Amino acid sequence: MYNKVTWPEKYDPRISAIYALNDIDVKAPAEVVWKLLVDAENWFKYFPPENQVKILSGEKELAAGTKWSRVTVGFPMSLTVTEFEPFHRLSWATTVDGDDTNSSAYHGWVITPAKNGCHVLTEETQQGEWFLEELGRKRPGALYNYHQDWVERLARAAEAIVAHQ
Repeated sequence: MYNKVTWPEKYDPRISAIYALNDIDVKAPAEVVWKLLVDAENWFKYFPPENQVKILSGEKELAAGTKWSRVTVGFPMSLTVTEFEPFHRLSWATTVDGDDTNSSAYHGWVITPAKNGCHVLTEETQQGEWFLEELGRKRPGALYNYHQDWVERLARAAEAIVAHQ
């Protein structure tokens, strides 16, 4: 059994409007996957849709408490790293810039060492009218599909790094 995201109460999947879980086995060590995840400003190198990420609080990589911004599928967002356990857990809380409905999201990553590399699991919940409209009504399934593409590209990037070592 793989570990899952540790949810703050308000983001529990059982009470969230939108929820997605994606996971993949990666033939690379957890440390390689971790390095790709915390290097947020360079996600676009393996996942082109994430080409507008900016760390705002001075760090070079995501760390506990890092404040950062990104534009995801055309929407600017503000984020804060809320859980940071190197090589194992990374989570952040998100608000949509300019949204007056108080919509928010919580996204977590869990990396579990495995016999031939590691297992990567990502989960996200979203609450509020903005997310319900944009992803629930206009684009059902979009969150799952976006994250599936992300985990697959993350796995390929990590495996390519290992192949070239």
